[in-house]
Amino acid sequence: MSHSDINKVKSSVNKNIGSKVKIRANRGRHKIDVAEGIICETYPSIFLVEVINEIDDTTQKISFSYTDVLTKDVQMQLI
Repeated sequence: MSHSDINKVKSSVNKNIGSKVKIRANRGRHKIDVAEGIICETYPSIFLVEVINEIDDTTQKISFSYTDVLTKDVQMQLI
């Protein structure tokens, strides 16, 4: 994993701020979270995805690191 690879992931996420994405996150011990949300903010080490709960119309911001995307612990797909 090189520094340039992380920069590629950062620039790709930055280009898609405001886009709707489907996130598949591996949380360990065979636990996988799947959510749909909008990329809302980016920071030097992490980015935030705003997820809307369909049941009670609440929103939640979930943070992910760029290295998780690079190591495929988090998979993102544009919707």
